Amino acid sequence: MVTTSPTNGAGFDASVLAELREITTRYPQARSALLPMLHLVQSVEGRVTSRGIEACADILGISAAEVSGVATFYTMYKRRPVGEYHVGVCTNTLCAVMGGDEIFERLKDHLDVGNDETTDDGRITLEHLECNAACDYAPVMMVNWEFMDNQTPESATRLVDDLREGKEVRSTRGPRICTWREAERVLAGFPDDRADEGPAAGPASLLGLQIARENGWTAPRQRP
Repeated sequence: MVTTSPTNGAGFDASVLAELREITTRYPQARSALLPMLHLVQSVEGRVTSRGIEACADILGISAAEVSGVATFYTMYKRRPVGEYHVGVCTNTLCAVMGGDEIFERLKDHLDVGNDETTDDGRITLEHLECNAACDYAPVMMVNWEFMDNQTPESATRLVDDLREGKEVRSTRGPRICTWREAERVLAGFPDDRADEGPAAGPASLLGLQIARENGWTAPRQRP
């Protein structure tokens, strides 16, 4: 068994190191745990730090370069501090045409930040995102990976203002918006007991099912 060295584990509480090791037990191959481990690092550090990379590498028995390669490949892993609320605006084709570009420009001006930058109060990090797989609700935003559907420049501005003022904000599909670090802990595989709040499919996504039921349509049976 590979153990954490005093140097690489320095700075992390024993409980964090224990949870990092716990994640590895979920997989037949320990190194498969790297993605959720990096989410846990972000839940503690607010980003992927050098000491987080070293701790993951040491626990998995791989090089820091291998961990860093993963952390820099995927855009959901951040190397700069993220605010309490990560606000992503989809600017892929459909959302852009439906108003996503206008929303993003409005928020940049309103928050006085550029892409992947954080407001001076540390509350909001703004980023333009690729497709969120919610095209039937375009233009779509995400706050800490929760959907905010059918947005406008005005609703987007109210949304970030409410977040900065500490008001309770709910996704358009139900769940309360938690902080960035709390969301990262959930992505690491540690539930927050709020799964029943959502997300849920909305009317636009369920329209096809509704039409099929009204017409008595069923999927063809697969032949043996």
